[in-house]
This record gives sequence, structure tokens and C-alpha cells, in this order.
Amino acid sequence: MHFVLPADVGDPGSPSGGNVYDLRVSAGLNRLLVAGDWPSPSDATALEQTLAAIPHGDVVLLDGLVSCGLPEIVVPHTRRLNIAVLVHLPLADETGLDPGTARALDAREGQVLRAAKAVIATSPTAARDIERRHGLDHVHVVLPGTDPAPRAHGTDGIHHLLCVASITPRKGHDLLVRALRRIERDWRLTCVGPHRPFLRELPRDDRVSFPGPLAGKALSSAYASADLFVLASRNETYGMVVTEALAHGLPVIASAVPDALGDGGLLIPAGDEYALEAALTRWFEDQGFRAELRAKALARRAVLSTWDESTEDLRRVLATLRP
Repeated sequence: MHFVLPADVGDPGSPSGGNVYDLRVSAGLNRLLVAGDWPSPSDATALEQTLAAIPHGDVVLLDGLVSCGLPEIVVPHTRRLNIAVLVHLPLADETGLDPGTARALDAREGQVLRAAKAVIATSPTAARDIERRHGLDHVHVVLPGTDPAPRAHGTDGIHHLLCVASITPRKGHDLLVRALRRIERDWRLTCVGPHRPFLRELPRDDRVSFPGPLAGKALSSAYASADLFVLASRNETYGMVVTEALAHGLPVIASAVPDALGDGGLLIPAGDEYALEAALTRWFEDQGFRAELRAKALARRAVLSTWDESTEDLRRVLATLRP
């Protein structure tokens, strides 16, 4: 079985939940890396050559970022290969796209997914959305896993907030910073994640730090020193950073992540900075609320699934495609 991935999937300078997912569930699969500016590379020869070299009848898992924008290449190969497509985020849902581009990407994605033997999403919410928008009967779900982590010790238990996400409009850093600046409290926010041009558009505040992408011990230290994890995303298909935070026992206030959060924290409406402000104000002012969120995080921490379970779930889906 083969797994076709973007060539930069392991780039430590551009970490993403999708990349982590791909690397963790692909153990034992034949990884085929293809270079390009996905999902719309100027030259798609690498993808065509990669698929053409795979023997007839083999099972192939395609990352959606690589495949969904190029139906003219992928669809013909579905006639000789048993292709499954893994969708992390529908192409049209990336923020910053003009309506025409979004519609074109959505149409191209639909062609690929309807031709595939199987489609895989990373959450039940994402699966239902893909089924609805592309007229599919059944999209498989393979949830991301988590690694066991030590419980966060925090700082003073209240004032150090952590967000782990790429600095892009979709992740809602602008909403978070604006909401916090209206709260007259002694807070500090650390935003871990790759810097993007969007960083220049964020409100400036000395209480907000941007250390860039962190991994390994540095990322673990960021979680360990936080009192509250906050994610103000406008749109997510799952939100692996939320389960990472919960694995550390961190209280969570977040939006657009119902499947990752479950009953482990407070879910607020996506894109509503005033609801976010109200939730954060309550966090700072209400000791009982803080205790409630901590208890919910610890309860969710105890039942998080593992990466071994995710890998096995993926294998079961791919096994159904074998001739």
C-alpha cells in the first residue's frame, strides 16, 4: 500500500496538524513524496509520474492537498488503481480565497472524491460536510490520536494563555488578541506557530509573544507552563492541538472544534470575538468556572485515543480496497 504526500510533510519550519497526522498514521505504508506548491502547482508532472509508476491494482492513499486540485491527473488513475483520498481540510475552506477560486477548487475536489474508491475524513463533523457538499454516500472517519503527556503545571493557574496554530486568518488570532485587549486583567498570551504575512495585520500588544514554531521539548514546555489553552479558529476539520492540550490536562476554550473538544472544555461560536471575550472574562473572574474547565479537561484526558488506534483504523479502511 502506498501513501502519496507533499514533499514538505516533515519540514519542521512548517508544522501543521495535517502533516503530523500523515506522518503518524503512515507507518508501514510506502511513502511517496511529491514536490509542488499544492493544491495548485505550476507543474504537476511529479504527481503524474508518481502515480504512473505504481503497479496496476495497488492500493494508494492520496493526501487531499496533493490530489484534490488535479482531477485531470488523479481521475484517470482511479480506473487502474484502488485510490483512497484523505481530506484534512476541503480546499475551498481555506480563508482568503475569492469566491470564484473557492468554487473552482470545490468543483475540482468533488471530481476527485467522487471518482475515488474511498474518502477519509479526520472527524465525524468533517465527514458529514464532505458528504453533503460533494454528494457522497459514505465518508470514512479516522480520528487523530494523541501521545501521553505529563500534566501541565501552569504558572499561577490563571493568567498565562497559550495558542498553538499557524498565524493565518483561519486560526483567528486577530479575534483572540482583540478580545483579550478589551479585558482589563493581567494576562499574557503565547502564540506558538509558523509566522505568516498575516502576523503583520494583528493588533500589537506587548503581552502577546510569537516564538514561532516549536517542537519536542520546547513545545512540551510551552504546554507545561500554560494555565489555559485558547483556539479561536474560524474553521477546523478537527483541531489536533486541542487534544494535545487536553493530553496535558490543560483547560480549553475554543471554537470550531466540537469533535476534538468533546465535553472537555468550553466550545464557543466560531468567529464571535464577543463570545470569546465573555468566556475569557469569566475565566479570569470566576474561580468555580476555572475549576469546572480543569475537571472537564482531566476527564477528557483520560479517554483520548492513541495514534496506534488511528493507524489501525486507517489500515482497516485501506484493507477494504484490496483486490
